[in-house]
Amino acid sequence: MTRSEFDDIRAYVSDEATRADDLLRIARTLIDDLEHARLREAQLRTLYLRLLTAARATVAADAVDAPDPLAFVRHELAEHGQLPQDGEIVQRILSDARTAEALLACLEEKPSSRPRGMRLRRCVGTGRPLAR
Repeated sequence: MTRSEFDDIRAYVSDEATRADDLLRIARTLIDDLEHARLREAQLRTLYLRLLTAARATVAADAVDAPDPLAFVRHELAEHGQLPQDGEIVQRILSDARTAEALLACLEEKPSSRPRGMRLRRCVGTGRPLAR
C-alpha cells in the first residue's frame, strides 16, 4: 500500500461522516491486506534463505576445490527460471550488477538528506472520501 493510500484511509477514518459499517469494511480489507503481506514476507524469507544457503554452499565447495562448486546456485536459479540463456542476457546481467554496485557505493558515500524527527502528517484536517 502506498503512503497516499494510507493517508486517504486515515482521512476517511477520521471523517465524522464515515459510517460504522464502512469502518468495519475497511478494517476487514486492511486485515486481509496484512495477512497477504505477511504471507508474501514469509515466502520471500524462504526464497532468501534458500539462495543464501546455496551461496554459502557454493563458497564452501569452492574452498575445498569441489568439481562443480556453482551447482548449488545454478540449481536455485534453475528452480525459478533465472538462469541466463544467451550471451546478450549474460552481458546485460553483468552490466546491471556493475551499475547496482556503483549506485550502492554512491549511497554509502552520501549521508541521508532526509530530515530527522517527527514526520508531519499530510492529511490533517482534510476529509477526502475514499472511492466506493
